[in-house]
Amino acid sequence: MATIPGRTVGVILGGGVGKRLYPLTRDRSKPAVPFGGKYRLIDIPISNCINSGISRIAVLTQFNSVSLHRHITRTYNFDAFHSGWVQIWAAEQTPENTAWYQGTADAVRKQMLEIRSTRAEYIVILAGDHLYRMDYSEMARFHYEHESQITVAVQPVRKEDASRFGILKRDEDCRISNFIEKPKDPDILKEFVSRPDKKRPFLGSMGIYMFNTEVLLDLLENTTDDDFGGEVIPGAIGSHRIFGFDFDGYWEDIGTIRSFYDTNLSLAKPNPPFQINDPDNPIYTRARFLPGSTIDGAKMKHVLLADGCRIAKAKIRNSVIGLRSQIASGVEIHDSVIMGADYYTAPKPDAHPEMPLGIDRDCYIEGAILDKNVRIGPGVTIRAFPLGTELDNENWVVRDGIVVIPKNTVLPAGTYIGPSD
Repeated sequence: MATIPGRTVGVILGGGVGKRLYPLTRDRSKPAVPFGGKYRLIDIPISNCINSGISRIAVLTQFNSVSLHRHITRTYNFDAFHSGWVQIWAAEQTPENTAWYQGTADAVRKQMLEIRSTRAEYIVILAGDHLYRMDYSEMARFHYEHESQITVAVQPVRKEDASRFGILKRDEDCRISNFIEKPKDPDILKEFVSRPDKKRPFLGSMGIYMFNTEVLLDLLENTTDDDFGGEVIPGAIGSHRIFGFDFDGYWEDIGTIRSFYDTNLSLAKPNPPFQINDPDNPIYTRARFLPGSTIDGAKMKHVLLADGCRIAKAKIRNSVIGLRSQIASGVEIHDSVIMGADYYTAPKPDAHPEMPLGIDRDCYIEGAILDKNVRIGPGVTIRAFPLGTELDNENWVVRDGIVVIPKNTVLPAGTYIGPSD
């Protein structure tokens, strides 16, 4: 008899437009955004599934999904002797429905035919833009032992953070008895204390759900709810056995430019809060067969460096340097995320043959995110803006003080981006 993970299908939600991560989502979907130098956000939940023994995985896509499709099809291919698969379930028009996905629950509802065809007993619903490492088999065991119909992964939440989460009230037997979405009223919050910890008295939903398949299908068929967290789960509390599974490890929602920036930079610290290097639970990604990075006289401190880079006599501190980054002499980079490039030489015809890919000599870059395939001319200066600054320019934007240079952007020599003082 197959294990519980073996009887489970993982369904990863590809997300919508991703406005809060714009312009990183201008040309790609949110789960396809490069992360940590060599990964993409989608690699996190897929890797968690594989490491947990869940080898049947569906990714629901809709918006700007070409690069996500390409990454998944090039990366996750099981051999002929393995029954697992990673499939893309794209939004599609059918005789029954011509609308796009309207929310997390609606996206799954529109794929009920595919879910039924898997004959899976359990479905795990996951987001495609969170950074964490979880063994879903432990959640599956909890689900089975508690005879749960729906299990929600929960984490402790501080008082000051409660308004950012869906807060759950859990009884002593771990059963969820109430739910409120992003509460702000202190009097209401008093009713949702589930932990004796004064600093973290609440339990917040992580957006990770395990369903008995028949329960999931019944709920989706008999309601018009569009969202799991705000509608389906709260609506089922009175009629179904819903339990909260504890998770107290590292978890970060990478939904904004600020959280994306801070989380990336945290990986370059000497003791990062999230360890990418876990030999027992690796984060998988596309095998690119790139050479080791070449460093020619550069000075670097607290830098996460990916494969295939060429770095001359530059100074780099507290930064992430992505695949195939080319950085010339005299460059200084501080507190920045450099995503690198998709290639070493631009495909022909090249619209800017006079300017090579990467960062040219004598540039100063601070507090910035440089998306892939950018060309930064010599002597360019980029400085961070004060926290909270929001600006839009033709070739760059500022989000919460962070300068973001979109993919394929060309910045001419001597360009200055920063506070005017």
